[in-house]
Amino acid sequence: MADDASSMSPGSNPPVGRPDSGEPPGLRAQLGATFAAGKRLLRAHVDLAKAELADIVDEVKRMVALIGAAIGILVVAGFLFLIGGMLFLGELLFGSIGWGVLLGFLLLADVALVLVLLALDVKARRIGTSFMLAAVAGIVVGVLLALNLTNRGWIALGDQVAAAYNPDTRTVLLALGVSAAVLGILGFLVQIRNGFAAAIGGLIVGALMGALIGGLTVIEIPAQAGAATGVLVTLIAWPILAGRDVMRSGVDGEALAKKFTPEATIGLTKETIEWVRARMPLVPKS
Repeated sequence: MADDASSMSPGSNPPVGRPDSGEPPGLRAQLGATFAAGKRLLRAHVDLAKAELADIVDEVKRMVALIGAAIGILVVAGFLFLIGGMLFLGELLFGSIGWGVLLGFLLLADVALVLVLLALDVKARRIGTSFMLAAVAGIVVGVLLALNLTNRGWIALGDQVAAAYNPDTRTVLLALGVSAAVLGILGFLVQIRNGFAAAIGGLIVGALMGALIGGLTVIEIPAQAGAATGVLVTLIAWPILAGRDVMRSGVDGEALAKKFTPEATIGLTKETIEWVRARMPLVPKS
């Protein structure tokens, strides 16, 4: 007990293995503590950056989704304006939404065909010429039908050559008969060079077409419907004339293929191969 009491005296040294709480930590401990603090600080910064990046990504997703929705709405609005505009013009100009649907469809189909022809390097001048011819035909038909000139002409012809017949039927029968006869004879004469059978076929086809044209031209139609028919003729005749022109003159396939051939690269490659061959030593034959 005396030893224990003496060991606890104020002037005695602490036992071995008991660190003194007042003693400052060593260099290794300080470095370890500093490294651990740095790791915690770096982890805190990384966690903060991850959290902020997650918020930024969410905000970008939200922005992209809203902008995409806005673009989609604008596309739908464009289609609505285009389709609605065609229907409105059909009602306004030609008195029927149906004309707007039909003429709008044909117009878009013609534009699509023109784009295909331009992609095939068909000259724009040829397409324009086809449109001008179709427009002239459409204007003539539109004016004749809008002013009822064909109906008046058939009535006047009936009064002159068939005045003794019933006025309720003579105009229609005259229009059907004369148109069928004229176009039937023309069809026969055009096909006679191909043989008698072909001439008979041309006669029948011409007569049927003539009867159809006569029936259409003898009808008295409103001015708006006549004008719409003229536009219809233009939109139908345009692709037919353009296609016929392309079939006659053809498409320059060589020029079209040349656009998709890397001629400069091929030529340079050939020159390089020849240059290498010229400088390579000849391999002796075994």
